[in-house]
Amino acid sequence: MLEQALLADDHGSLARQLDELAVAYSSGDVSRAAILVLAADEWRQAGQPARALECFQRALDDGGESGIDPRAGIADTLFELDRPGEARDVIETLRAEGTTTPATAHNIAETLVAYGDLQGGLEWATQAVLTCAEDDPEHVALLRTRYRIRLDLGLPEDELDSLIS
Repeated sequence: MLEQALLADDHGSLARQLDELAVAYSSGDVSRAAILVLAADEWRQAGQPARALECFQRALDDGGESGIDPRAGIADTLFELDRPGEARDVIETLRAEGTTTPATAHNIAETLVAYGDLQGGLEWATQAVLTCAEDDPEHVALLRTRYRIRLDLGLPEDELDSLIS
């Protein structure tokens, strides 16, 4: 289903199918929350951020494992909907909790950079690199994101930058 919709570049249809699947889903190898996050991403690709926001919220309410904390998607979508104050409140809540996964922190760093907050993105990427296990696949991606942000800020290389191979 995913592959066919992506090949057809039909994000709206895929989002609907994933949304319907989540409603009817009872159990399986993937959580309902993960399906809802996929649906939300597809709604965003289809140009329907309000529907994406609803799916991210449903994923959060579901509480299942979803790869990244759905609140990262909520924050990104709130920025897209020109509600930056609410987006920053969500991000601040995540920061205060101090329990974000490297993938969630990476998502937040990229969101902040996309909406012009390079310093905030650097802080999230740096903290994530420092707490991420070196054998975690996210580690190298975080190092690269952090390096790119530092270049955009005009900062010189540092010891963490030298870890990129």
